[in-house]
Amino acid sequence: MLTAALDSEFSVGQSLPDERTLAARFGVARATLRQALDQLELEGRLQRRRGIGTTVAPPRVGVDVSPRDQALPGGPGDTWTTTDGGTAPPPPAVARLLGTEPGATARVAHRSLLSHGRTVAIEHVYVPGPGGAPGERGGALALLHALAPDGQDRAVELGSAGADEARRLDQLPGAPVLVVTTRYLIDGRTVAAAVATYRADTCRLTFGGRHPVTVPGE
Repeated sequence: MLTAALDSEFSVGQSLPDERTLAARFGVARATLRQALDQLELEGRLQRRRGIGTTVAPPRVGVDVSPRDQALPGGPGDTWTTTDGGTAPPPPAVARLLGTEPGATARVAHRSLLSHGRTVAIEHVYVPGPGGAPGERGGALALLHALAPDGQDRAVELGSAGADEARRLDQLPGAPVLVVTTRYLIDGRTVAAAVATYRADTCRLTFGGRHPVTVPGE
């Protein structure tokens, strides 16, 4: 019943009535209604936004994460926006990929991907190298292009949004996200790494445009 109402009565971005009103309308307990809302959020039909409530989600964004074209961040046709950058220690997992000492700094670029005017993914690109100026945007990407990697690989996993990710993605903490880790290679050696976090309720990841990553509940 709720799904039919979404299709016929609500438009993208429109807020749903409060839970009490919806439960009374459909004649169900609020606990049952919450389960339905949780399921629809997982399916990408609804979004829960801070300070706004539950809204109808836009169509899922198809994101091709296949490394087949060996495209680099910041290259031609890149749809991401570099928002900030500078120098920072990579997270421990990224430092291990890069083979750097814990706490050692790297050049970093922070990027975001927008759809319908909203941030649906964020990415951090780490490149070991000499320190850059605080707040610079293009230093890490320029260094990555100068290295000219000859290969890359990617890993995808399902995770949950931490406090900072939730704030940047306009989600609630603990919301499902898809995490894509990319290694940039020269002769099989990792010379840079990027970690992208996608809203699982908004993005559908594909490989070569053919094989979508299915989020549990779809």
